[in-house]
Amino acid sequence: MDSFPAPARAMVDAMQTAAAADPARAVAFAGAPGANSHRAALEMVPDCLPLPCFSFEDAIDAVKAGRAGAAAIPVENSQHGRVADIHFLLPESGLHIVAEHFLRINHALMATGDGPFEAAYSHPQALGQSRKYLRERGIVPLSYADTAGAAAHVAERGEANIAAIAPPLAAELYDLKIVDNDVEDAADNTTRFLLLANEALHPVPNSGETAITTFVFEVKNIPAALYKAMGGFATNGVNMTKLESYQAGASFAATMFYADIIGAPGEPAVDRALEELAFHCKELRILGTYRQERARG
Repeated sequence: MDSFPAPARAMVDAMQTAAAADPARAVAFAGAPGANSHRAALEMVPDCLPLPCFSFEDAIDAVKAGRAGAAAIPVENSQHGRVADIHFLLPESGLHIVAEHFLRINHALMATGDGPFEAAYSHPQALGQSRKYLRERGIVPLSYADTAGAAAHVAERGEANIAAIAPPLAAELYDLKIVDNDVEDAADNTTRFLLLANEALHPVPNSGETAITTFVFEVKNIPAALYKAMGGFATNGVNMTKLESYQAGASFAATMFYADIIGAPGEPAVDRALEELAFHCKELRILGTYRQERARG
């Protein structure tokens, strides 16, 4: 808790105490109260007890240790792409993806006064999503662990020439003035969140709901291995909505892939495609099967 700025500590303490009394209802998130992850936790599990944690690792550890029933973790943003480190953290966590949620992101510039401002603090994702706004005004972007924590930091310092970019709720919580609303560079700025839990869901095939299955894999180090591995999805008519690569280890010789497909294990076409994929892989791990929240274009 001491890692949070002073204006946030009383709220963090109260929320941690409430979560400790009923950990099964707790949903851990990374950031101070008022962060976008706080909003996502409440939207995904409306009757939850939000549990603020300082980092993604801390939120995941809270679930693994039984201090929370789930964790709400951002994985990608429509403007700024993949959230850093997530593709490494998810497979290593041992947790299962049980839900997804798309959160419309509204950023506000907030401060103790009206400016002008030399610098603005926020999470790197939020700074990237507001890059044009900051550049046009000559405001230097400065990274902070999370958006709401940046607001609490600005409130704690009380300096007239610094601001924070954070959700409007943070201004209310930390007694800051909103200088400008909707400072994100795109009107449709949206972040996809995943809900992680210790126990996997087991959707019933053909239940009428569209399912997504997320997995990571490493193909064998032979020519055309990825091409051959992907062939099973095409021949079985399984739609792959995401395929991203990332490096595993310092050798830069082992490339891991992170993928989403439409469908669930137990569906014949999905089972055949995954069986063919496994044949061409050194490693294949399913991270979760869960209900698709909305159709993707």
